[in-house]
Amino acid sequence: MENIGDTSLSSAALKPGVFSAYGNGWNKLWKYFLELLLLGVIGVIISIPAGMGSWSINTIDTFTIWDVLGFAYSIFISGPAWYGVSFAYLKAARGEKVEIKDILEVLENYWNAVLASILVSVIVAIGFILLIIPGIIFACKLAFTPYLVVERKMDAISAVQESWQMTNGHSWKVFLIGLLGILICIAGLICFGVGIIIAIMWICVAMVSLYHSVSLSAPASSQGPV
Repeated sequence: MENIGDTSLSSAALKPGVFSAYGNGWNKLWKYFLELLLLGVIGVIISIPAGMGSWSINTIDTFTIWDVLGFAYSIFISGPAWYGVSFAYLKAARGEKVEIKDILEVLENYWNAVLASILVSVIVAIGFILLIIPGIIFACKLAFTPYLVVERKMDAISAVQESWQMTNGHSWKVFLIGLLGILICIAGLICFGVGIIIAIMWICVAMVSLYHSVSLSAPASSQGPV
């Protein structure tokens, strides 16, 4: 499938923005399509056991055991694995060679990936308990945490703090990328259902493109209103 125009931007020219992120994401998606697709499939396969809690319906005791195991698996295995997949997508957004082994990059900062995943989940959950809107704001402010943990090898707390600072003035763009992503997913479902795969991949590359562009604009990106 051909790219939509010449919207691919070099790292130096990529500016933080919703449409520039989606434009860069579209082009990089097709440039590295097979690699990104395979990495996504691997991520999904790794995540399957995390739902094992819903497989057992025989007894309450059995369900509880499987539920705990599934939760532990999601924390220690599938969560970090998706951090690794995110790193591969980041490399694609930067126009770098993407390899399947990129998913293993998370192992170099594994425990911080685990802790960051827990910390972000708790913060966002607390936000949703506080009448939903704070949860959305927290999710947008902490959206860059996985990339900081894997790319910059930051500890969990520092990554959360840095994501909070980096998204100053950009958190609304994170929100709009997610909001537009809903429409893209709906369009993907309409396209015989198969399009949802491409839609999700596109959204993922768009989000890491925003992170990359904000990184390039630092330290200015750490200033300004939320």
